[in-house]
Amino acid sequence: MTKKKSFLEFVSDTRFIHILLSIILGFLVGAIFLVIMGISVGGAYGRLLSSVTGVKGFSYVVVYAIPYIVVGLSVAFSFKTGVFNIGAEGQFVVGSMAAAVVGILGGALPKPLLIPLCFLAAMAAGAIWGIIVGFLKTRWGINEVLSMIMFNWIAFYLSNFIAGIPAIHSDGTAEATKNVSANASTLLSKDFINSMGLCPTANWGILVAIAMTILVWFIIEKTTLGYELKAVGYNKFAAEYGGIHVNRSILTALAISGALAGLGGALQLMGMGGRISVFSSQEGFGFAGIVVALIGCSNPFGVLIAGIFYGALMYGGSKLNLVGAPTQLVNVIVGTVVFFIAISVIFENLKRIQRRAPKTQAPANTEKEADKT
Repeated sequence: MTKKKSFLEFVSDTRFIHILLSIILGFLVGAIFLVIMGISVGGAYGRLLSSVTGVKGFSYVVVYAIPYIVVGLSVAFSFKTGVFNIGAEGQFVVGSMAAAVVGILGGALPKPLLIPLCFLAAMAAGAIWGIIVGFLKTRWGINEVLSMIMFNWIAFYLSNFIAGIPAIHSDGTAEATKNVSANASTLLSKDFINSMGLCPTANWGILVAIAMTILVWFIIEKTTLGYELKAVGYNKFAAEYGGIHVNRSILTALAISGALAGLGGALQLMGMGGRISVFSSQEGFGFAGIVVALIGCSNPFGVLIAGIFYGALMYGGSKLNLVGAPTQLVNVIVGTVVFFIAISVIFENLKRIQRRAPKTQAPANTEKEADKT
């Protein structure tokens, strides 16, 4: 007979409630900072909310959310398969540059051909970036976290180098690439944007993000490949004993994860950026993907919602200065949310360990035993 859970036990065992409470606590901490600075909490949060509502405001949120969703899927996929893909930043960068090169040099190609080519180039570049790290791990046992961090910087400087090539560099004085061809753009038509009252950068990249969400869910939950990758993530030794090729699974996981991050870079370029500037610092899309994956519990559909939430924070946060609040407040909220999510994960793991620990029996009553003898 199973013991009925109390309300507190139910709360502690429900991952969604952990996330929701973490978000609430994040906004509470943000409110405390606003009070300390002498800024109206209602005014700041009211401005944040009003910025992301309405047709135009929400269209901005969706545009901001597109790369976060896809990169979040990349990180979530790697989490599910037991690999911590901290290299999504570098994969995002090489993916966006690959799409830019194709979109610039192949500008004469028709739109139905050029856009898929840009996507494929970005996914291939991201996948290769992930496979290289996977090969270093499986062949020589090099820690993937360290090599991914180094490859993030390699991607950073490689992108700057390619941006300086005469055929790619802007013809003007801007330190950036040329704009990709209009045939490589995913922007909606101006007539449609004006008729619907959308933001000027509204594009159909969100459809790609939704399609990738469904595809990642299908791979993880409904295919033999997904079962093998999850088995390696849970316990690679047991998976190997069961006949699963562990090294091949790691390479496959990093290739798919890298391809998703690269696609995120292409969607950002073709739907919003139009060109790639010479970087002075890392943009942070890959690291934001880690946050989105954590908030979304590494569930593909959870990542979709978390990406929209993160996009709302990023766009709404950029408008906080209109009421005298610092835009960095959003970073405080996000950091607090991640902090509390991390704490909840620690307590969940401790509880699992406690449940698995063998229960000790109470010592026998020595007096009664003596009487029996």
